[in-house]
Amino acid sequence: MKNNPTPKIQALIQKGVQITNPASIEIGEEVDPDKFSEKGVVIHAGCKIFGSSTLILQGAQLGYEGPATVVDCQIGPRVELKGGYFKDSVFLEQAMMGYGAHVREGTIVEEQASGAHTVSLKQTILFPFVTLGSLINFCDCFMSGGTNRKNHSEVGSSYIHFNFTPDQDKATPSLIGDVPRGVMLNQPPIFLGGQGGLVGPCRLAYGTTIAAGTIYRRDELRPGRLIFGGVGKGSNISYTPDRHRHDKRIIKNNVIFIANLFALMQWYRHVRPLFVSPNFPQALLDALKEKLSLAIDERIKRLGDYCSNMPTDQTLKDNTTPADLKSKPELISRWPQIQDYLNARQDFGGESALRDDFLEKLNLAIKNSEKNYIAAITGLAPENTQTGTTWLQGIVDEITAGTLELML
Repeated sequence: MKNNPTPKIQALIQKGVQITNPASIEIGEEVDPDKFSEKGVVIHAGCKIFGSSTLILQGAQLGYEGPATVVDCQIGPRVELKGGYFKDSVFLEQAMMGYGAHVREGTIVEEQASGAHTVSLKQTILFPFVTLGSLINFCDCFMSGGTNRKNHSEVGSSYIHFNFTPDQDKATPSLIGDVPRGVMLNQPPIFLGGQGGLVGPCRLAYGTTIAAGTIYRRDELRPGRLIFGGVGKGSNISYTPDRHRHDKRIIKNNVIFIANLFALMQWYRHVRPLFVSPNFPQALLDALKEKLSLAIDERIKRLGDYCSNMPTDQTLKDNTTPADLKSKPELISRWPQIQDYLNARQDFGGESALRDDFLEKLNLAIKNSEKNYIAAITGLAPENTQTGTTWLQGIVDEITAGTLELML
């Protein structure tokens, strides 16, 4: 171990970054010290930081509970990444992840969302206040709900989102809440009890509670439901993986998930820029849009894989029945047209009159909140939040209808 800090580490120390044990950390040559705040950044022993796009803002702390490796992440004010591996992800103000986290590309953790120890995320979006317990695998999800840190959506410890099928596809994203209402920070929380799991792709309404120990495989679109289940009935039947059934529910849930991401992109393009400030600089906003673009590309790719991998006459198993083939050749042949439609509609902004009306009311709220995102959004009158929700829901509905028309 070197006793003298490298020039890169020396530059960070001179800038004001607190490095508790300089000889124990590693900073990549590509890392730009100008992307570190001068105020209150703390890097504890054993940390490694890489990536030319890495951004660390004031008050952020890395590695308090154990070594943290950060690669091309954008880390907002007062974020705590207490230990683990973090790559190609964004963490907004006061987000927190505990020891042993494994957070990979396409992940967005918004304000005050958190995870306890040993949480795995990839292609995951958590809205403000969402709280994850310990020992959780929660990849390929969107989750929202709740109104503050005390009234928040939560995932109990030892929970799994099952996101890979025996057919070897990942067309499995689950929409837990939704974007049009979730961004308003005024919805009832969702609770997923510990020692349980959700088999994607699923959609859950606000106010849903799934009791501990329950493995859930369906959609629940009615608000305020309690779901519970015991040990499933055992069975042993003939089964051949990799048959890729033409499942309309899987297709529809994937399309609705993508449409919600399109709506979120419009939120990031029109609403989030109003909050650009020292606590939310343009670089952090750009990172949000970049990571969301990665998430959109991932979901379109996975849906395309699902559609394109269905068996044809040359690849059928001996026990594949004619019913399994219904609509498959048509869907395979249509996929390039469907993909072109989705790519072309990514900039669809919805009804401009509704958007502009909402933004006008939001600007008034921002003046009273000093560009505090949560204070401004939660301070909106109900009729104004409804205007914003109607604008975003219109995007979701049009994208969904247009895509399903081509697919089904």
